Amino acid sequence: MNVPNKNNSLNDLSSILERFKPTGPEPTRGYPDLHDHIMNLARDNLLVVVDEPIDKDSEMHPLVRWQFRGGIPEDQRKAFLFTQPTDATGRKYDAAVLVAGLAASRQVYRTGIGMPLEKIGEAWIHAMANPVAPKVVESAPCHDIVIMGDDLDKPGNGLDGLPVPVSTPGWDNGPYLSAGHFITKDPETGVQNLGNYRGQIKGPRRLGMNPSVEQRPGIYIHWEKCKARGESLPAAVIVGCPPAVSYTAVQKCPEHLDELAIAGALAGSPMNVVKAKTVDLYVPAEAEIVIEGYIRTDMLEPEAPFGESHGYVNLQEYNAFMEVTAITRRRQPILTSFISQVTPSESSCIRRVALEPLMFNHLHNVMGVRGVSRVSMHEPLTSVVALYIIQFKRNTPETEIWRALYGASSFLRYGGKYVIAVDEDIDPENSDALFWAMCYRAQAQYDLKILDKKDPGHGPRAPRDNGESASVLINATLKGDYPPVALPKREYMENARKIWERLDLPKLTPQSPWFGYDLGGWNEDLDAQAQLAVKGQAHLTGMKIAQMRRSDVEMNTALSDVDPLEDK
Repeated sequence: MNVPNKNNSLNDLSSILERFKPTGPEPTRGYPDLHDHIMNLARDNLLVVVDEPIDKDSEMHPLVRWQFRGGIPEDQRKAFLFTQPTDATGRKYDAAVLVAGLAASRQVYRTGIGMPLEKIGEAWIHAMANPVAPKVVESAPCHDIVIMGDDLDKPGNGLDGLPVPVSTPGWDNGPYLSAGHFITKDPETGVQNLGNYRGQIKGPRRLGMNPSVEQRPGIYIHWEKCKARGESLPAAVIVGCPPAVSYTAVQKCPEHLDELAIAGALAGSPMNVVKAKTVDLYVPAEAEIVIEGYIRTDMLEPEAPFGESHGYVNLQEYNAFMEVTAITRRRQPILTSFISQVTPSESSCIRRVALEPLMFNHLHNVMGVRGVSRVSMHEPLTSVVALYIIQFKRNTPETEIWRALYGASSFLRYGGKYVIAVDEDIDPENSDALFWAMCYRAQAQYDLKILDKKDPGHGPRAPRDNGESASVLINATLKGDYPPVALPKREYMENARKIWERLDLPKLTPQSPWFGYDLGGWNEDLDAQAQLAVKGQAHLTGMKIAQMRRSDVEMNTALSDVDPLEDK
């Protein structure tokens, strides 16, 4: 992908970011903040800088969307930094907007989390088992500017002063925070929860939200407890922060853990936190923007339409809203916005990279199904949580395969509408190979089970049974020895590729399977016959099989079903 301007060098970017550089003293920290992350993206050639006016209401998200819907391979997707956001009226903002900056691709995620991809699963497991308590500081960059009370009603001082993009122009009824990290606290235990939810900008001091679809809804539990007590729920919404906080905000963590402590373990250093100005909560000190307020529990109001990650527009429902009491921020902050809606997207990538290794750990180590070799959560259009493909080592006992299928279906509350077991030769990223296994390695009367009474899935709610869903489990693994895959052996395909390239034919992108291989049903005699064929000596095979004629068998009788030593 070409950068649409000349601001791609590190020197140019440094000059641009000077406009957004913190001016006051900062507390000591052992992890990168968002500004460091942006520079690291530029270093790794993973950043597009758009240093010209772009309309956040109609242009910004559609521009970035093209890299997900325009046939661009994942490893070529990049983060986009918009340094001059405007709105439909031409208004300018003193903030930049980072879109797809956390997980445009696995490479962007890797840069943000600061470790190789193969280490990420292990890092998440360790972080959840060994949280690192945050460090409280007295002053913080997120308090460079503090706006409270009646000052929020002045034009540009409230939510109207934030360059929040319209995610799905033509359908959404306003700008929505798509990377709004909500912090709330259990009113009984005092444990904070951090989660990512959409937030509808409804006015300078009113933010709509929908927390009840969360898979492990810590914030929703807090809301219900406050409702029972007749109290509003204090909340702080973080918009832009150190990458470790963002990655943890979208992760599914046990309710008894403070996600900021998990973020500290993930970053390898305690996260700096500071007391919020108007609510009894602690927020990341290096946050770009913090929206403080109270979520009402005594009433709800319409929220949405909003394009959702299941690929459809979520129509209007009654949901919660937050009354804003303060907005604190850096002097010239960088607001983050996730590309969500139809997958693949940033929101599906950021979930998938962490969830796949966590599910593998659950099946392989917690449940002890040692035959599991890989977990793949299907991403394009299905949004990661609907379709799981689990690879198994050859000859894994069928009882273990079914145990893993059941375990995968219950891993997430509403995840796993379809869970399919395949062999290691089936590429889970290749839907054609997956259908091939389902069609020729499974028999529905034996290898398919339906688990009903499952929580409503992520998507438009069906009118039947209040949207109640089910899981379909399919064992599409080999049930014995199979004949070889009917493609030329590898050495012949590789030789032919050399000829192809010498003839300067179009560039090849091999699709699995691209060569034939044995699945247990081959033998030395058949191999010898095949070798004669490639040597131009097939007539020798013809002479041999003429001596095997017999009159006591039916057509299509397999040689393996008769005794070759019998004298007929």
